[in-house]
Amino acid sequence: MKAEPSWRKPAGIFAILALIAVWGVLVASLAGTVGRWPVLVQTIFYLVAGIAWILPLKPLLRWMETGKFRA
Repeated sequence: MKAEPSWRKPAGIFAILALIAVWGVLVASLAGTVGRWPVLVQTIFYLVAGIAWILPLKPLLRWMETGKFRA
């Protein structure tokens, strides 16, 4: 383990929080349009939107640990 803490972890935490906030605002801004869709289609949309924000986390978490976005 390193004796000196890395600045990447706090920066990554703020990036994750910003990602969640931006994604939430984006999805919420579509609520008027999505609200007119059939309930089953709305359910699928919100399930996909609720999972899709996780995809950019893997490279971000890797960067927080290693300093590189790719393996």
